Amino acid sequence: MKCTMNNCESEEIVEAANIAISNLLPTKSRSLYYIAYNRFKKWCAEKNVQVYSENVLLAYFSENAKNYKSSTLWAQYSIVKSCLIIYDNIDISKFPKLIAFFEKNREIDRFLSSDKEFLTIKVGLILGIAGACRTDELVNLTVDDIEDVGSSLIVKIPNTKTKIPRIFVVTDVGNMLELFRKYLSLRPPHVKHKRLFLYYKAGKCSSQPVGKNTMGKIPSVVASYLKLPDVACYTGHCLRRSSATLLADAGVDMTTIKRHAGWKSTTVAEGYVENSIENKTKIANQVLVGTTTSAITKTVNVSESNIPSNINFENCTNVTFNLNVNK
Repeated sequence: MKCTMNNCESEEIVEAANIAISNLLPTKSRSLYYIAYNRFKKWCAEKNVQVYSENVLLAYFSENAKNYKSSTLWAQYSIVKSCLIIYDNIDISKFPKLIAFFEKNREIDRFLSSDKEFLTIKVGLILGIAGACRTDELVNLTVDDIEDVGSSLIVKIPNTKTKIPRIFVVTDVGNMLELFRKYLSLRPPHVKHKRLFLYYKAGKCSSQPVGKNTMGKIPSVVASYLKLPDVACYTGHCLRRSSATLLADAGVDMTTIKRHAGWKSTTVAEGYVENSIENKTKIANQVLVGTTTSAITKTVNVSESNIPSNINFENCTNVTFNLNVNK
């Protein structure tokens, strides 16, 4: 007999409930569900995670995004979501930031996994967002500015608007490195210049370099393919802005954002932090729920025996200590 505060359940009922719960998972793929769920539980144990919060799930799937395509990552999310509902009574589909993370990744993956027509656009999109690149920085990028070290690409931007050279890395996420290597392999051997981006059509690259106007249309081409509204609003600056906004949404500090994008002014970086979804969510919680700190008033009797030696009280009356305790 299993008893709780409100009722008692017979072993027969408990057993029947367990059988019903186990049947909630698909029979043919049940073992895959167990594997994915146990992998998540093992990761949580290694990280000393006690509560499956939204930040925990974001950290877990962000880490997994380095090794899986977005389609595979989405499948893992669906499995973990089902198991958490069944075994832990937690519905992660109600985590808005987590859902936004997957929607954004699935949109980009849908474009990157499309046909061969947009290979130049795809490589420009990858490098532009990874490095917060301006349009002219992509146009002037040369094959000598990129080093393929196997597990990643090391990209140098020697000439920038602010005269501050930058270096960024493209890691092996999804098929990004595969796309870059394929694009580079199509480079004609007789090309006399070293500009990276060449016109691409019908599975071949010409020797003609891509100009600034074509490069600036990368965001609008992607938006048009994804059938997003207001395609004309997606200008060349969207790549740089998207890169900075993604960092701000991830909670990165302004110093890192400035360094990543090569800004001298803090004002510009502050704009991305202020407009990030993460920051706006915090503000909304403060407005609608209340502040993130609580004032606690407590009277404590202090004797000489429990006062630290480096604190000296002399001739004090009606002393008040105000402590701000984070929730």
